[in-house]
Amino acid sequence: MATAGTVLLGSTGIYLHTTLHGKLRIWRRELDQAGLKGDERLLDLGRGRGAVLIEAARRLPTGHAVGVDLWSGKDQSGNRPEVPLANATAAGVADRVEVQTADMTALPFADDSFDVVTSALAIHNIPSPEARYRAVDEAMRVLRPGGQLIVADFWPMARKYAAHLGQGTLRGLGLGYWYGGPWLGVTLLHAVKGR
Repeated sequence: MATAGTVLLGSTGIYLHTTLHGKLRIWRRELDQAGLKGDERLLDLGRGRGAVLIEAARRLPTGHAVGVDLWSGKDQSGNRPEVPLANATAAGVADRVEVQTADMTALPFADDSFDVVTSALAIHNIPSPEARYRAVDEAMRVLRPGGQLIVADFWPMARKYAAHLGQGTLRGLGLGYWYGGPWLGVTLLHAVKGR
């Protein structure tokens, strides 16, 4: 009983750390390592409350960050389009942020529209494997040649996306992005669209 309690308490602590601090630190690091020049167009898929979208916009003084999501009145976190926009205003980047309602399996953007596409724990929420692969294909379609796809998702999913694309590097993001333990660890897929 004591061991089970200790494991549960430890898992809860790791989950809270990831949710409140770890994932944000990791995204800051990953965006810094992406080598952004500051004038890019970036698309964030399934942007939630806008954490990655806003961190990206901070690095784009002359660029633009677009976040897409499907909105549901039943969202448990109270998510709606106004939330990331309010967060962008509070962060001082509202002039560089746009939020659209869009399905990531059928993006309403032309081919070669973005320099970077990001996604943080969103694609795995799509119900079928075929639709998840369609979302990854759509992300690559809207990337310009030489553009970067940066996707953080649970490790089994990230591996499947890379296998589907036939390219990309995979890297575990470690303790800072565990949801309770290594069994729910997040892996980063980084792929570059061919020229």
